[in-house]
Amino acid sequence: MLNDLSRYGTFNLRWMEDIILNPTHITLGGYQPPVSVHNQAAEVLGRELNERLHDAVSFEMDGDMVASRGIKAMDLPVMVDAGELSMCYFASSYLADKVPELGIFDLPFVVENRAKVYAALDGALGDFFKARFRKTTGMRVLGFWDNGFRHFTNRVHAIHGPDDCAGLSIRTMSSDLHQQTFRLLGFEPTFVDVADLVEAAKSGRIDAQENPLTNSYHFGTNRYHRYITLSGHFYGMALVLANNAQFESWPQAVQGAIAEAMVVATAAQRELAQAEDADILGKLDPAENEIVRLTDAERAAFKAAVGPLLAEQRKIMGDELFAHIE
Repeated sequence: MLNDLSRYGTFNLRWMEDIILNPTHITLGGYQPPVSVHNQAAEVLGRELNERLHDAVSFEMDGDMVASRGIKAMDLPVMVDAGELSMCYFASSYLADKVPELGIFDLPFVVENRAKVYAALDGALGDFFKARFRKTTGMRVLGFWDNGFRHFTNRVHAIHGPDDCAGLSIRTMSSDLHQQTFRLLGFEPTFVDVADLVEAAKSGRIDAQENPLTNSYHFGTNRYHRYITLSGHFYGMALVLANNAQFESWPQAVQGAIAEAMVVATAAQRELAQAEDADILGKLDPAENEIVRLTDAERAAFKAAVGPLLAEQRKIMGDELFAHIE
């Protein structure tokens, strides 16, 4: 234990004894099934913390609080902000009301290069978001995870272009930019919390939804939506958030271990996310799901339909923000 802790700076035996006798209790909440790439990465985080701090930390994870406690996914950052949870992972789309610049990840067909986004989030753009959260919320950002490229699924017919979207009801997250996008494409958007998504797809309350393939498959919406269009219209980013007051109350050794463990967990999460689309496509049964791969002309038609929104948001957000990720 002494060798593990000494890397974090000068300390005496009394201090070391204190953190062992009074371990730091860390709780992390999620809203996805156990097999999700987020929950797999959160498990990596817990293992890495245990390897570094052993009995000095108690890491408790509930990766699907929607199922275990019946909460809405949107409750998680509220619980972290209030200190009821130490940490959670959460999609950036739900957080743009707190940090409007996160809206860059709610704009269609902007992100096409994962490597460039990773570099930006691990650098100046990530530092900017971290500072904004510290200023405007009771939370701090510990890491940026890949929430996947989002694709359309629906129960009515194959979608090849905006004309095929006309009149279809689509489930959307609580994001004005998402809803504007879908209206421009011809959809009729309606907000449905992720906790109610499968029921809405099964009952036919919604005709369509959009998610990374991993969510569509693991949530099970593909069982009710035959048609899957690989549109990649949004690139999702998830933040790993911590209650800032709790974090700052933890010993320096714990804070340092979290920073190190998060680097390892983030690398694992991104690797899993990049491999997930191919893995899920291999699991889908062609007899049950029809996959639509857009041609260049079809993708261009989608981009043209949302052009006015992109032009408007570029004026609001500024070219500099776009330059980080385009």
